[in-house]
Amino acid sequence: MGKIENNLQHLKLLFFVTEDWYFCSHRLPLALAAKEFGYEVSVVTNVNCHGEAIKRSGIKLIPLELSRRGINPLRELLLIYRLALIYRKEQPTIAHHVALKPILYGSIASWVAKVPFKVNAMAGLGFLFSSKTLKARAIRPFILFFFRFLLNLKGSRVILQNPDDVDLLSTSGVLERERIVLIRGSGVDIEEFKVQPEPSGDLIVVLASRLLWDKGVGEFVEAARQLKQQGVCARFVLVGEGDPENPTAISRDQLRAWHEEGVVEWWGRRDDMATVLAKTHIVCLPSYREGLPKVLLEAAACGRPIVTTDTPGCREIVHDDLNGFLVPIRDANAVAAALKKLLASSKLRQTMGMHGRELVEREFTLEKVNLQTLALYEKLIK
Repeated sequence: MGKIENNLQHLKLLFFVTEDWYFCSHRLPLALAAKEFGYEVSVVTNVNCHGEAIKRSGIKLIPLELSRRGINPLRELLLIYRLALIYRKEQPTIAHHVALKPILYGSIASWVAKVPFKVNAMAGLGFLFSSKTLKARAIRPFILFFFRFLLNLKGSRVILQNPDDVDLLSTSGVLERERIVLIRGSGVDIEEFKVQPEPSGDLIVVLASRLLWDKGVGEFVEAARQLKQQGVCARFVLVGEGDPENPTAISRDQLRAWHEEGVVEWWGRRDDMATVLAKTHIVCLPSYREGLPKVLLEAAACGRPIVTTDTPGCREIVHDDLNGFLVPIRDANAVAAALKKLLASSKLRQTMGMHGRELVEREFTLEKVNLQTLALYEKLIK
């Protein structure tokens, strides 16, 4: 860990995250760094299958059953009440909320429980801003109204992951500019995700993500179909699961149908992404909007070229024609054309992969990101 003056005296840091698996994959290294730095760390989350891993790490686990799609007003008010009781009991110095619902509910609970400092980390604006559905358009004004009040309270800071989101939320008047801190992503462990030589055998293109329409999965499948029809010899793989809590989730029936059609393979959820990437030649994520996608950081760290969209979050990691290709959103033809270029040239893949690794080492290591967040904590409490 880098140099930040450690003068903490029994300060308590509490994370509120919707799912235990997300905490383990995206925030556990930060929690451990904070613990090493002297914080007493706990996490409030929905416990599924990663509870024991959290406990083994020495982080206090506080289970809270919640649904990201909950719309029953009484149930949601009861959830906020329970959360406020937890905050009053734990009395954290800092409450760190991750993603939209924890930010909204956690900020209300923090206000009720008089938590002195709040850090609200938006992992991209996602469905709220990218979706054109009636539901998204209906709830957007209400969410933004509450955010204007809750996120600008004394002792609050908001972490955004890319400059586009900073500009959008500051110029729209949702956030006071001095409340915003730009920290680009959750970082990547460059010792775990190392450059590997290209595997022998069939060329493999992977899309690894929560399997949502908004991640561009439909465009990826259509691009794979086009390339197979053109006689391009490659395997196209989906890694991940549909997310039933997300309104843009792809059903398991649809995933199985694509798999049975033979246009893509579906490998399901994997927790060993370093192993997956070692078997991969190209990573593709034609997402509609992101914060700063961890899988692209991991791909770049492993020296894999990337095809992604010229959209907030994604263009932070991929510099067009340097470590991959940027394509327009919702454009399967452009995805297919970019993949075809990379599939045709081993030299191009290796050159772009090398540039991606250099970018990660320079800007996106886990240590750098954790130090930025710890520095934010220290500045806030001073």
